[in-house]
Amino acid sequence: MQLVERLKKIWLNTNYPFLISKNRKLKFSDITNQNSIDLNIIQQGDVVALIGDFNPETILILLKLIDMRVVIVPLTTETENQHKYFFESAYVNVIIKNNKVIRLKHNKKHNLIEKIKKLNNSGLILFSSGTTGKPKAILHDLTRFLKRFETPRPALRTINFLLFDHIGGLNSLFHTLFNKGTVVAPGERSVENILQTCRQFNVELLPTTPTFLRMMLIGGSIKRKVPKSLKIITYGTEKMDQVTLNSLCKLLPNIDFRQTYGMSECGILRVKSKSRNNLYIKIGGEGIKTKVIKNILYIQSKSRMLGYLNVPSPFDTKGWFNTGDIVDEKDGFYKIVGRANEIINVGGLKFMPLEVEQVALSFPGILFAKAYPKNNPITTQHVEMSVQTKQSQQIDKKTLINFFNAKLPKHMVPKRITFEKIDIGHRLKRA
Repeated sequence: MQLVERLKKIWLNTNYPFLISKNRKLKFSDITNQNSIDLNIIQQGDVVALIGDFNPETILILLKLIDMRVVIVPLTTETENQHKYFFESAYVNVIIKNNKVIRLKHNKKHNLIEKIKKLNNSGLILFSSGTTGKPKAILHDLTRFLKRFETPRPALRTINFLLFDHIGGLNSLFHTLFNKGTVVAPGERSVENILQTCRQFNVELLPTTPTFLRMMLIGGSIKRKVPKSLKIITYGTEKMDQVTLNSLCKLLPNIDFRQTYGMSECGILRVKSKSRNNLYIKIGGEGIKTKVIKNILYIQSKSRMLGYLNVPSPFDTKGWFNTGDIVDEKDGFYKIVGRANEIINVGGLKFMPLEVEQVALSFPGILFAKAYPKNNPITTQHVEMSVQTKQSQQIDKKTLINFFNAKLPKHMVPKRITFEKIDIGHRLKRA
């Protein structure tokens, strides 16, 4: 049975909305009954770049493309300056944008895409964030990817904070579709708008990032802005610091905070936080195995990607993926300490930037902090730091250095501190 027909059967005789978008409350039947653009020029096996967001038109096109057994590249307008690179790296031959279908002419092929085509399955191409080089084109067998949603699970009224081109955003969409939940699509993803939307539509689950949560704390009126309907806040995609988590748990005692963890290469992982104010997590799920070698986390996953399209495969001969994350392990729980490529080495003494950043964030008036190494002819490296203060806050540099001297070993104290705005990406992550 085609996906659209299966979902129609799931949603039969359901009267509450599946999607709340631009103040419109739409049942699933409203999504499927709307007029769709003509997709007749698209053929099975085409690689289709779908530029959109979680709106009724894009969702219907997405579902139809899955049934047409194409390879889908979900993109957003926020990454428009990278689209040419994405089209080339993903072997795109059809673009859908602003309700127009454009066919590109090229004869390039990739063996992994041809494999999907021979299986008569649909595919999914996502791009890594590109923080350590050019974004990697990640190919999944979407038909296999969707099988994980066939097991019924509880669904809360969820705001789709993560974007249309993010595996977490798509996971929220499909979980809601298969489990008869309600997804709320925000008009914009500023802190004020997200919280206002949560209040307006009684959102129960907010999936977000540590950067967003730090920005939430800025105003000092978090209790008034966060609605009582909110039951769970999940956070992931970057490291959380204990200072921020402790503050949130104290200010919002009735909300359950849960850490998420994953990467597009390994598919969706099931994660359990040790407690709401604890950064240790247990990673598992069907077909998931983990191990730690020299403090680095490795994952083996049955739902992993087929491979990269523009760089060599990262899996070893037994299918293990080196996450590059340094972890502290206790009783089967892992705490993400940092990235292996972020280690700072000062005279042979090694530590993570997060250790310095956490101390900085405990200083009154500091909103964001970013520690990084600089080459040093005597000690190999030394630490420098960028700091962004809270609005209208003035911090004396000498007082801050004295604070570091009291809280940190000598080799971890920043040799240079710059007060500046720290860039926040379109996913509301610290860049």
